[in-house]
Amino acid sequence: MKATKNIERRSFLKTTLLASGGILFGVNYASAISNEATLFDADEKLNFHDFNAFIKIATNGKVTIYSPNPEIGQGVKTSMPMLIAEELDVAWGDVIVEQAKLDTEKYQRQLAGGSQSIRKAWKPLRKSGATARQMLLEAAAIEWKIPKESLFTKEGYVYRSDGKKISYGKLVEVAAKLEVPSNVILKKPKDFTIIGKGKGNMDIDNITTGKPIYGIDYKVDNMLYAAVVRPPAFGQKLLSFDASESMKLKGVVSVFEFDNNIAVVANNTWTAFSAKKMVQAKWSSDGAIDGTSEMDQKMHQLLAGESFKNWKTSDDVVAANEEAEFVLEEIYESPFLPHNCMEPMNFFANVTDAKVELVGPIQTPEGSRKNVANKLGRKISDISVEMTRMGGGFGRRLNGDFVVDAAVISNKLRKPVKLVYTREDDMTGGVYKPCVKYKIKAGIKNNEVVSYHLKEAAVNWTMYRHNASNFPFGAISNYQVDVAKIQNDITVGFWRAPVSNFLAFAEQSFFDELSRKLEVDPIKQRLKMLAAVNRKTNYSVQRFSNVIKQVAKDANWGKTQKNRFQGFSAYYSHSTYVAEIVEIEMIDDLPVVKKVFCAVDCGVVVNPTGAENQVVGGIIDGLGHSLFGELEFEKGKPKVNNYDRYRLIRMNETPKVYCSFIESDEDPTGLGEPTLPPVSAALANAIYAASGKRLRKLPFIKDWELNIS
Repeated sequence: MKATKNIERRSFLKTTLLASGGILFGVNYASAISNEATLFDADEKLNFHDFNAFIKIATNGKVTIYSPNPEIGQGVKTSMPMLIAEELDVAWGDVIVEQAKLDTEKYQRQLAGGSQSIRKAWKPLRKSGATARQMLLEAAAIEWKIPKESLFTKEGYVYRSDGKKISYGKLVEVAAKLEVPSNVILKKPKDFTIIGKGKGNMDIDNITTGKPIYGIDYKVDNMLYAAVVRPPAFGQKLLSFDASESMKLKGVVSVFEFDNNIAVVANNTWTAFSAKKMVQAKWSSDGAIDGTSEMDQKMHQLLAGESFKNWKTSDDVVAANEEAEFVLEEIYESPFLPHNCMEPMNFFANVTDAKVELVGPIQTPEGSRKNVANKLGRKISDISVEMTRMGGGFGRRLNGDFVVDAAVISNKLRKPVKLVYTREDDMTGGVYKPCVKYKIKAGIKNNEVVSYHLKEAAVNWTMYRHNASNFPFGAISNYQVDVAKIQNDITVGFWRAPVSNFLAFAEQSFFDELSRKLEVDPIKQRLKMLAAVNRKTNYSVQRFSNVIKQVAKDANWGKTQKNRFQGFSAYYSHSTYVAEIVEIEMIDDLPVVKKVFCAVDCGVVVNPTGAENQVVGGIIDGLGHSLFGELEFEKGKPKVNNYDRYRLIRMNETPKVYCSFIESDEDPTGLGEPTLPPVSAALANAIYAASGKRLRKLPFIKDWELNIS
């Protein structure tokens, strides 16, 4: 991320709160961050913007820091305020963190997605704290009538050389009248006292004591509850419905059609859900609606053909393959996956003539507000969005379809309404990780990999251009990536670590196969390929090599005890370098996952406690979906609709995870997603080492009776 060196005066917003005993500081970062870095460099991408933060200092010395980005469990409500508190130089125990509302005038990029929150915030939020600290120093210099250069700060106080101190709280009124400094100096990493020190989740007490902080908890007086009847299969249209029996239930307020759906509104969720089951609807099924088997055949046909769009080419792959002594070609397959957030989709809307109030768990508040404005024909200024904490997102809450539905229902009734999905709604009427297949071909000559050609076939989706420039681009001279897709009515979208979540499995499994074919240790082969990089790439050879060497050391690679087998994988995504080794043990002729070792280079680690949680969570999530995750369709209808038939990893099935972070002064990069992609291949490669059985299709449970502990 590139940022301007200084914060200009016009970029700094200063709002005095003298009547309430404090001062509110803030920085408008539209001019503090470049627009260079976006989530995805692709045809399909989210409209990501930059953002800012505010600091409120009270006369009693307490500091309130507003966290602008949505909290979905990734820890930004803790780590983002840490950046400000570090440069402001306050005691962490004196910091109060509050969730900011959507405000595009004060904040930009109020969004959770792409593992970019800290990456985008790193310098701007620190500059916010440093600027406020500078003004407080100047206020103390005025108070004491001595040069500012003779003063220093520590934990919410300004000190002078004789040891005398004054609290920030006693300086806020003077600071409020000062000019905003045009130049601030940020701390060096060696001077950090908050960044790099483990901090507990700011919401942990509320979470563990069941306080109402999630969207599902939100309620107001006289609020109604809505459920929605959706088409039972993708591609179907509503012909008619009969709600006479539903309306007989006590508490049912209204049943009506909207946007090919049927809204059922009642005084409580139980009544709304019960009435929903009683609606008799007729749906059209014009034309053939594909199921998983039909889509599977079409993707295989696509891979066998030539209808592809080229994403990346260097040199001549075809010629290199013709000259190769041997060509290895394999196909890797991944199914549709639901997001399975623990908290089902829900949102509150209150539409009146004067305003539109929206409250709930959403990763894209600004985009959802725009969609509501367009749908209802309202001005953006009429609509407010308040963000609650989310019980899971994983990309599902990037899609604000449920926000628009809540607003439409409230607009129809002109009453406050809370839309709530059932678990079945969540799984059968959602937005899914697309079904994808990769065909990878590589030529070998003189024991060297001389060509690499990857073809992608997916449903309603293609990979992003920047993925095509990742490793092994640069390491193999003759290189090509082509993409193609088939169209279907099933809605697909972002799923944790989009594209990378399966591309890593295909590529890292294939590299293991190449290493076996060359009779070379997989780690030595990877390091050799990295050393051969001779083109400009978007990844660092040195940083990539470092995580590989670190994980090999941590896992004692190649020196495991008897009956233990290891699999290796390494991947670069969201500007973060990750290497993983899965260790399994054969018990009763079945592979049991015992340990996972992980080395990560994500630059400066802001909050080690939160960072380790993200690393472990990503690995466990990836491991569980590799083993069990799959959603199949029959004539456009999901075959399963709840956890009784959709297998997730269980607590007693999770292995021990060992995590190492590479020490670095580099700016922080993404961490919420990068540890998930490599684990599938590491597990598959370990299973091959143990059994000689090569698994190329997810989930593994379909090919092997796996037990893990």
